[in-house]
Amino acid sequence: MKCVLSKESLLNALQNVQNIVTTRTTLPILSNALLQAKDGKLIISTTDLDTGMRVTVDAQVSKPGSTTLPARRLFSIIRELPTAEVVLEVDAKHSATITSGASFFRIMGLPEEDFPSFPKATGAKLFKMTQGAFRDMLKRTAYAISSDESRYVLNGVLLSFKEGKLTMVATDGRRLALVEHELEFPKSSEADVILPSKAVQELQRILRTEDPLQITLSENQIAFDLGNIYLVSKLIEGNYPNYKQVVPAEAKERVVIDRETLLNAVRRVALLSSEKSNSVKLTFSKNNLDISANTPEVGEAKESLPVTFKGKDFNIAFNPTFMMDPLRNLETDEVYLDFIDELSPGVIKYKKPFLYVIMPMRTA
Repeated sequence: MKCVLSKESLLNALQNVQNIVTTRTTLPILSNALLQAKDGKLIISTTDLDTGMRVTVDAQVSKPGSTTLPARRLFSIIRELPTAEVVLEVDAKHSATITSGASFFRIMGLPEEDFPSFPKATGAKLFKMTQGAFRDMLKRTAYAISSDESRYVLNGVLLSFKEGKLTMVATDGRRLALVEHELEFPKSSEADVILPSKAVQELQRILRTEDPLQITLSENQIAFDLGNIYLVSKLIEGNYPNYKQVVPAEAKERVVIDRETLLNAVRRVALLSSEKSNSVKLTFSKNNLDISANTPEVGEAKESLPVTFKGKDFNIAFNPTFMMDPLRNLETDEVYLDFIDELSPGVIKYKKPFLYVIMPMRTA
């Protein structure tokens, strides 16, 4: 195998695929990237057996062929090369030479036959949307994914393709983020699947623009085709909890507030909450909101914001991190805070089809 390609395109490709490679593997081949040179392209693939990524880059291929090389070491070498052009040559014994300007490297690879076959997500269920739309949906929900492995069905986002829309939901049992996007697909393609958090993280990294995104669903896996990048992932098996039960009934009070003002106030006040009493208190009175934290052994903080509020005075307390997460990840100027009473969940909404439910904390 022999090919010549630009350092920049090879580096970008390796940067994308190397994240899939796990450091804790008992199979040495899983530390390697599969390189296939043919038809003016170099195709680079990695997998950890649950998630796989394939990136295609343009190359001048003078001798087609394939091999597997240590992904992270290869990335480190390419990053340090002195010139913009890279010559990659592999002999019959999978010894690879990399030359660039005055630099020369030789690294040993393993045969392609040892590399696990790259999964093909074949299936009748096909969905099309823009990369930007899917990335925005992940941004507004992914922070609420649970990291508690004992509740593995919550270690990902629910993708619900139903009734002409994609609903994306993430929850850790104490808060829930939900976003909807209208999407055309046949009724026969309706499905509920759980996308694991590793795939979510990779998609947040690689999804870029308004370019098209093609999603293919098969029985136990999902594939995302971005054109030159292809990501395939196993799905989490199990039933996602009924998220509709968590959404509170009609709110009794709605307060409209500037998102950034609220975020900054909560962030400042939270400096004086402690790990033990990890809460900030919201006190609503006539046209005023006080945000406060009081930790006897540390001190207290309070900030007042003018708001339009005509209801009867009430207090409610929340985990400050849970409150700040959606405020950081929305792109709107104003948010709506909806409440029923001190003991019912609070809800954050804005003009788009988005909903964030947050459980209140007990106040002393």
